[in-house]
Amino acid sequence: MKRILIVQTAFIGDVILVTPLIRAVSELYPEAEIDVLVVPGAAKLLENNPHLSRVLVYPKRKSPLKSMAQMVRQLKAMDYEMAISPHSSGRTHLLLYLARIPVRLGFDRGTMPRLLTLKTAHPKGIHKINKNLSLLKLLTNRSFDMQSELFPSAEDYRYSDELMLPLAGLRVLAIAPGSMWATKCWPLEYYEHLVRGFLEQGFGIVIIGGPDDKEKCDRIEDSVSNHHLLNLTGKTNLLQSAAAISRCEAMICNDSGALHIANAMRVRVFAFFGPTVQRIGYYPYREKDVVFETNLDCRPCSSHGPQKCPLKHHNCMRQILPQDTLNRITGYMDE
Repeated sequence: MKRILIVQTAFIGDVILVTPLIRAVSELYPEAEIDVLVVPGAAKLLENNPHLSRVLVYPKRKSPLKSMAQMVRQLKAMDYEMAISPHSSGRTHLLLYLARIPVRLGFDRGTMPRLLTLKTAHPKGIHKINKNLSLLKLLTNRSFDMQSELFPSAEDYRYSDELMLPLAGLRVLAIAPGSMWATKCWPLEYYEHLVRGFLEQGFGIVIIGGPDDKEKCDRIEDSVSNHHLLNLTGKTNLLQSAAAISRCEAMICNDSGALHIANAMRVRVFAFFGPTVQRIGYYPYREKDVVFETNLDCRPCSSHGPQKCPLKHHNCMRQILPQDTLNRITGYMDE
């Protein structure tokens, strides 16, 4: 194999979790050119990745039929010998088929898996990273490291370090209160309580979020008003945020992309899981990571978490109380 394409056109977290697969394929085929296909919002994450030749962008949600036709032409011209798709989408299967990539490898699920030339059952009960890596069992008996990775540039680190100068000399925690799924979010007033508690203990706080999280992050900043709190929302791109997170002792967040960025930067994670559960496979996986959750019969209510609680109480998050959480994280941090 001289030219290989890896496809993951889902969310930011999914793209981060495919980085061990990218590295594994480069180990398996060290002479091959390896490209990856992602949506525009995730392309930044894979900049500077030493295992990749190119990052291709597929704006699949903008004029879907036109975008697919253009991408089919582009992939045909690239003359790939193999495509590996951990994204079990009928649209992805069709794209690779129409692009006439001779070896098309993926999971035997979703719509149109018959368009794949090599497929395997989607495993259950393991982390999503290991599910992705299991695709390579179709090619080899080798085992591969599951550590995810991101590669901020020297300029990304310089920029984030300049922003964080006001917190120099402090133990710093990152807080990411957002998620694109509303019910995945721990209540904002709980985050405010947590931030005030850590500031009283002498920690510095960095608030991390994307443009859609700005209202939430600004509300935390306004409610606390402390010079040891730094709100980076809207001031950093994904790799600059990763660089900033790498300077923190821990990340406190929802089941969201921030969790996966912190894992990739080898920063300890404290995560709140409400409508989703760990067995789905997207939990923080490093040794000292902690998940806060409650045992309720209604969990999980979906694989992503709906925009509104189906039972209208959101107890899966509201029952994770802020003072108890503050005490527990403080205890973990002192271990």
